[in-house]
Amino acid sequence: MREHIIYKVAPGSIAEELELEPGDKLLSVNGNEISDVFDYHYFTNEEYLVVNVEKKNGEEWELEIQKEFQEDLGLEFENGMMDDYKSCHNKCIFCFIDQMPEGMRDTLYFKDDDSRLSFLQGNYVTLTNMKERDIARIIEYHLGPINISIHTTNPDLRCRMLNNRFAGESLENMRRLYEAGIPMNGQIVLCKGVNDGKELFRSLGDLTEYLPHMESVSVVPVGLSRFREGLYPLEPFTREDAREVLKIIHAWQERCMKEHGTHFVHASDEWYLLAEQPLPKEESYDGYPQLENGVGMLRLLETEFMEALKEAETDYGSKALKEAEVDYDSKAKGEEGMGADGLLGHKVGQKKLSIATGLLAAPYMEELVKRFCRQFPERTVCIYPIENHFFGERITVSGLLTGQDILEQLRGKPLGERLLLPCNLLRREEQDFLDDMTLAELESTLQVPITIVESNGRHLLESLLK
Repeated sequence: MREHIIYKVAPGSIAEELELEPGDKLLSVNGNEISDVFDYHYFTNEEYLVVNVEKKNGEEWELEIQKEFQEDLGLEFENGMMDDYKSCHNKCIFCFIDQMPEGMRDTLYFKDDDSRLSFLQGNYVTLTNMKERDIARIIEYHLGPINISIHTTNPDLRCRMLNNRFAGESLENMRRLYEAGIPMNGQIVLCKGVNDGKELFRSLGDLTEYLPHMESVSVVPVGLSRFREGLYPLEPFTREDAREVLKIIHAWQERCMKEHGTHFVHASDEWYLLAEQPLPKEESYDGYPQLENGVGMLRLLETEFMEALKEAETDYGSKALKEAEVDYDSKAKGEEGMGADGLLGHKVGQKKLSIATGLLAAPYMEELVKRFCRQFPERTVCIYPIENHFFGERITVSGLLTGQDILEQLRGKPLGERLLLPCNLLRREEQDFLDDMTLAELESTLQVPITIVESNGRHLLESLLK
């Protein structure tokens, strides 16, 4: 049995009141040994607990706890899973890890397909690597939501796409979860000529049968790096392809709204950009259930930013705004535009800032910056779209940019007093990029302070106003 060593105790928590400390060891809860994080959360949900702990000095404590139902104890463990991570045994034709170059840190090559990460971090799982006990516990503990990588509801095609002869049969697990009332979200990674067209239409139709427990389904385009030698020959989607995909998605959205009161299926932002079509209105996203999949991120960013900007307008006064608009309009004609180096500058003041982001988000950032500078003419903000030389030009999202690409393309550029970077460039709870360059190294080499901007429009505005 793995030892569960306490790593952190939340301030003001039940655990702190009981004088638990990092280094203490959890032994059992209500007489139950804890095999992993599933067991821990399930058994600690109760209002009355008897928790056995071994202190660092070897003493064993038996603690009686009276609390609210589902109230957290405030403990974090050295191993967040409280067990070994489960690796993926599929060989998906679209797997991005297989498209990684050699020589990167080992953790980037680990293929996880662990259902526990679905609940903890929102990861998507294929259900092919789950044992009967895993499914049974989800149902018994009524855990949710679980995020499922579906890709197709055609069993034979799913076997081919995942290169796993059990991939078709594992769809039955989705049926079992539905019948048990487990909340689910689905994902389809679309591959041109494989699971698009009629197959996509079929899959979306099949998945509507899982409503309302299947709460949403996202459709995202396959990511293709330049490291695909020897892999399945996948092709990028064209503008016309993207428009056909959106036609199918919009048709099912209309039907689902009429029959179920939800749009249900959502296209990631990339489809709209590739199709050169405007993003849907905010109400089309049903509360943004799949932001982490790039569904509605740009729309939400704009909404949050404009709401914050409106509040700032009230704070600073409408008179200042009108003056800023006059100042902006008079200067914009000759001083604003895309230069040969891909730079958009708004020369409306003395305080200079810069923003670097991926090609996908850059046009939207440019629009937000224009609106910002109308209201705050004392700021000059430059947008630098960064091309992904490391993984290849087909990768346009900011989350897969490396430190070396940012450094290479910003070196020698006028960055102003601060450089703003999106938080998804960095690993969780770390200060380094995919290529192991640290934030401190980038800051030192470029010789400019760097502000990491959280994934919301309000923090973007606050960062611009610092």
